[in-house]
Amino acid sequence: MEQRLYIVPMPHKYLLKEFEEFARSAAEPDAMMQRISQRVHLHIPRYNWVGFYLIDKKDSSALVLGPHTGSFTPKAKISWNEGLCGAAAATRRVIVADKCCRRSALYSGLRSGQIADIGAYHRRQQISAVFNVESYFLAAFKATQEREFVEACAKILSRCFARTEATDMVHA
Repeated sequence: MEQRLYIVPMPHKYLLKEFEEFARSAAEPDAMMQRISQRVHLHIPRYNWVGFYLIDKKDSSALVLGPHTGSFTPKAKISWNEGLCGAAAATRRVIVADKCCRRSALYSGLRSGQIADIGAYHRRQQISAVFNVESYFLAAFKATQEREFVEACAKILSRCFARTEATDMVHA
C-alpha cells in the first residue's frame, strides 16, 4: 500500500517558535533565511513563493535574490525603486499589499494576481534583507496578522545577523 505524506498547515506562532529555536544554532543568516523560506512555504499553503532579497554587495542601490522557495520565477536583481521589495527596503517598513496586479510603479515586476508581504531587516541601522511572500490568491493576507508575523521573523533574523556580525568582529 502506498503511503501518502500530508502536510498540516502550521499557525504562525508555531513557526515562530521553531525559527527561534533554529536561530540559536544557525551558523549563518543564509541558513536561517533558507529555513524560513522552506518552512513558511511548506506550512502556509496560500503562500506560493517565499524568499529573500539581499543588498547587493557590489551595488548598494540594488537587491539580489537570496534564499527562496516556491513556484514563481523570481527576478535575480531589482533596484530600490522597483516594486514592493524596493519600496520596503527604501522605507524600512513592512508592506502588506493585496491585489498587486494594479498598474503602478510600486507594483512593477509583479505578476497578475500576486500579493506580496514584505519586511525589511536591519543590521546596524542598515537594510540586510527583504522578506518577500507572494500568493496566487487574492485576499491571501490578513494585514495585521501578516505584519506581526513578518516583523517577528525580522527580529529573529536580525539577531542572527547581529550574532554573525559579532563573531566576524571577534575573528577579525
